[in-house]
Amino acid sequence: MRLLCVSDTTRSLAFSPSIKSIYHDTDLILSAGDMPLESYDYMTTMLSRDVYYVYGNHNLNHFDRDMKGGSIVGMDPYSSSIKFYGFLLDGKIVRDKSTGLLIAGLGGSMRYNEGDSQYTERQMENRIRKLIPFLLYNKLRYGRYLDILVTHAPPYGMGDGQDLCHMGFKCFLDFMKKYEPKYLVHGHVHLDDCNLPRVVEFGKTKVVNVYGSYLIDDDKLGG
Repeated sequence: MRLLCVSDTTRSLAFSPSIKSIYHDTDLILSAGDMPLESYDYMTTMLSRDVYYVYGNHNLNHFDRDMKGGSIVGMDPYSSSIKFYGFLLDGKIVRDKSTGLLIAGLGGSMRYNEGDSQYTERQMENRIRKLIPFLLYNKLRYGRYLDILVTHAPPYGMGDGQDLCHMGFKCFLDFMKKYEPKYLVHGHVHLDDCNLPRVVEFGKTKVVNVYGSYLIDDDKLGG
């Protein structure tokens, strides 16, 4: 299974003229947020693969429509929302039809002002609680809760920043302990030094900072 993951910037190989030759055998595309929605259309067109995305704390032109009314009102959490340059994963769990992967999304950052797509620790905990019935269903139906959790902010203490804006969520640590996704992919923390480590292990989960672009290549991923 090869998953192209992006976040925070279009200055990466995923948006270069070489995208087809580099990522032609990609199975799925995941975005951890802070990307212009139009960039998903480019990747979908070039690779003929679906994009699942969450919102970060920037590039929020369509946030109100997608998250507060518009396209997702009354839709089952297992549906993928109305397609707009990709499938909105934020606050949902989906089973991708082409790969069978179980993927959840929890976008946004720690609340540092009154902007959109920002959450307190308690608010993020409440978002997780809404996913629990579907996680339990996955366990009964597929034998596992989840394969991948896509977030924007990192887990607390795992490559996050010291300032409130870039601080990670403690509840993501509890989520990984209980539901054991194989991967948690996030962005938000910019890795301007390419030599900095991207992957940290926490229990049975690999936590990956996908800033820019990152390719997950894992033959054991999925059911």
